[in-house]
Amino acid sequence: MDAQSEWWSNFAEMNEEFATAIERNLDAQRTFAEAWLDSVDDLAGQEEMADGIDGFLRAYETWMSAANDSLEAFADVLEGENISVEQFRQIWLRAANESFKDVMRTRAFAAATGQSVDAAFDLQERIDELTESSLRASGLPSESDIEEIGERLVELERRQHAVEERLDRVLDALDAER
Repeated sequence: MDAQSEWWSNFAEMNEEFATAIERNLDAQRTFAEAWLDSVDDLAGQEEMADGIDGFLRAYETWMSAANDSLEAFADVLEGENISVEQFRQIWLRAANESFKDVMRTRAFAAATGQSVDAAFDLQERIDELTESSLRASGLPSESDIEEIGERLVELERRQHAVEERLDRVLDALDAER
């Protein structure tokens, strides 16, 4: 393969990688925007809403800056510069990290995270209750049954040690009388 054919082959591969990267990143932006708007929409406070929208706008600016950087890098490739796919990847990874930070720093994100954690705890509690009732209905011991048995065993051991100590004192007193 001559140099020009190799250049065109590399250019075609780079072009395909670039197009794929742009498509993936646009999908990621869309998914991010939809998820963010859904979570912000569920928040009650206007301050959190405004803060969330500001965070989203900062994240969007970061994505647009990355898109611009990618286009500039692609233009450099067209001018014959040797730019690797890894450099394109790094542009988008930095953008993803920065935009995530932009969003994470908002009160809206904190509120949405708190709601998610509360919902997860509520769900876990309901699952635990269902598991316990299913085990009881099946005649199997549940976690609370096993915990109760453990507590009773600990109490029995405590009482046994107290009885042993009293018995030792009685035996010592009998030995002392002899």
